[in-house]
Amino acid sequence: MSDFNAYIQEKIFALAPSPVRDAMEYSLMNGGKRVRPQLLFDALKAYGIAPEAGYPMAAAIEMVHTYSLIHDDLPAMDDDDLRRGKPSCHKAFDEATAILAGDGLLSYSFQMALQSPVSDRQKVQLADSLAQYAGCEGMILGQSLDLEAERREDSTLDQILEIDRYKTGQLLVLPLVSAAILADREQDIPAWIAIGTALGIQFQIVDDILDATSTEQEMGKSLSDARNHKATAVSLLGLEEAKRYARQSLEGIEAWLDRLALEDEALRSTIHALLDRKK
Repeated sequence: MSDFNAYIQEKIFALAPSPVRDAMEYSLMNGGKRVRPQLLFDALKAYGIAPEAGYPMAAAIEMVHTYSLIHDDLPAMDDDDLRRGKPSCHKAFDEATAILAGDGLLSYSFQMALQSPVSDRQKVQLADSLAQYAGCEGMILGQSLDLEAERREDSTLDQILEIDRYKTGQLLVLPLVSAAILADREQDIPAWIAIGTALGIQFQIVDDILDATSTEQEMGKSLSDARNHKATAVSLLGLEEAKRYARQSLEGIEAWLDRLALEDEALRSTIHALLDRKK
């Protein structure tokens, strides 16, 4: 992942110097796990394609993910002061610069996607997927549903899982769908959507478990869900039942991977590591 980190830092430094560029670089290079790029690289390996072919799209996805975190931490959203063990972007800079940094990362992500080394038809598909899964029928829809849930006195499990499907899941579907587009295997996209959707629910439930059992120092971020009394799978199901549900999601993922019948050992390893992660 060090080569990829150098790649995205080089892309940021290619921009005109400004406080906004500094804030973009601060948040993008602030020690993220690079889960979404890793999923894209592993899916490409399953197709027998070198990870470097996915660098532009992986950068685009990571920029979108980082922009979403910058905006999510703002006072108007979750009002979090800590991200990855460091001050949130609006605390390290200021609120206006943080908003512009998020806007800048979102805009730049489309330029990055269009630098992918594929045909023009595939580039259009990548840009369209980026807009779809990050936009108002994807991750942004999840953010909106999450804000609605905060205004309700009670939420059902189905409502919580719908939030997880969009807010977390859509940016985990995107790297897998992107791999199929880069590999020119559009027929595999429905399977990747099913895998990414289940992975998103699993990922968020594990996050909820860690939020309920860890400290802010251990997690390196503000635990605002508990502070805001936000309903989660853990608060509705209890800790042990939430763990069982996450494991059940893994079984569904593996069944879909079996159907694809690819050389997916690296991808399976990453997915298992996400389930067993400690932070």
